[in-house]
Amino acid sequence: MRILLVEDSPRLRELVSETIREADWRIDAFCTAEEGRLALESAGYDLLLLDLGLPDADGLAFLKSIRSDKHQIPVLILTARDAIDERIAGLDAGADDYLTKPFNNGELLARIRALMRRSPSALMPTLEFAKLEFDLTSRQVRYDGADLALMPSEKSLLELLMRDAGKVVSKRRLEHAVSEFGEERSSNAIELAISRLRKKLEGRSTNAKIETVRGVGYMLREASP
Repeated sequence: MRILLVEDSPRLRELVSETIREADWRIDAFCTAEEGRLALESAGYDLLLLDLGLPDADGLAFLKSIRSDKHQIPVLILTARDAIDERIAGLDAGADDYLTKPFNNGELLARIRALMRRSPSALMPTLEFAKLEFDLTSRQVRYDGADLALMPSEKSLLELLMRDAGKVVSKRRLEHAVSEFGEERSSNAIELAISRLRKKLEGRSTNAKIETVRGVGYMLREASP
């Protein structure tokens, strides 16, 4: 999952980003509404964390504008505005949930998980392929019922390959899946990560095999009996 954070406090951006990364999710963090809009237009996100007190625009106005542009991304407002009428205004403007500062990191993650369970993009809580199971909520991967230890980047790659199992996934899509804004991964980095993931799958003698399609990308397929 890739999350967009628009928050003007450098310290809070840092703390929230650290919390998100520890949960094995990707995050791009910006401080202005303009940067947030450009990010929405240039990358695919699963969730928007939005502060209302932005330096270049009111957060509610920004939220209304992206809703008027038909962006259906789930939005969780993070703000110090805790009056009831402020909460009502945020929800009426198009927010899906509202969390007031200061907040507990555990509650933030729980609210994110709740929003993603309700999201139209979360069609399946668990991906399954060739005895592999990927719980998208807990980010746990199992093979034949036993946990499979993977690094966050390996989980991101496996998720995309499992979503398109049997189809070729381009290197560019895989690079995007494991990157954050301004820190794009090279093709060599993807190749190394795929190599590590392939070895871990082979080490457990799984039926899921990652096939290299030279010059194009990779495909997850089920090994022949």
